[in-house]
Amino acid sequence: MDYDKIGRIFFPVHCPICDRAQPEGQRICPECAGIPRIVQPPRCLKCSKHINTPGEIYCYDCLRNPGEYDRGFSLFEYQSIHDSISAFKNLGRPEYGEYYGRILGEHYREEIRKIKPDALLPIPLHEKKYRIRGYNQAEILAREIGKVTGVPVVNDFLLRPNVTKVQKELGRLERRNNMKKAFHIAENDVKLKTVILVDDIYTTGSTIGAAAAVLKTVGVETIYFITLATGRGY
Repeated sequence: MDYDKIGRIFFPVHCPICDRAQPEGQRICPECAGIPRIVQPPRCLKCSKHINTPGEIYCYDCLRNPGEYDRGFSLFEYQSIHDSISAFKNLGRPEYGEYYGRILGEHYREEIRKIKPDALLPIPLHEKKYRIRGYNQAEILAREIGKVTGVPVVNDFLLRPNVTKVQKELGRLERRNNMKKAFHIAENDVKLKTVILVDDIYTTGSTIGAAAAVLKTVGVETIYFITLATGRGY
């Protein structure tokens, strides 16, 4: 008996844009597939945001606070999938992440191959938020990227023992202060030299920057990030 097939009948995959149930083998409605907008050039050479200012090669945030990471990659414009990401994180739609993670892995497969990372590190949730949500959206994205690229996912290296405020409710400086001491490194024997941090959204870089700074303290030499979506640069 094909229990997976039976499960899909009662719990079908939903389109990450319109949330309609999808037929077997399909994860997004054909008419919705063009709604997520890929970030277009010119893009910041450090964080990959689209830059509106002619002649600039770095966005405003990276010029002011370049962070501890080496380079980042984001795929979609945040505004084009704002509602989809919100549902993915807050309305119990982990299958959205399965679709998006696979797309991320396929789009950046060659860049990841060139980086030769030791591991994908999803940005962790505090255990309280994890219990409420039931899953970590970054872990889902990382797992799917790993399936496409063959890079292992390490979930227990970077920890988030401290509760932080919701970033989207804070200003630029508040976001940076909010993430200070947010992350710790697990006490284990894992040695990583090159890693890719994985998260759902990149905005001002406070979260990625704080995680990268902690990783540097334990000898991680090269740090990249991949996120599903990003805001616009200036």
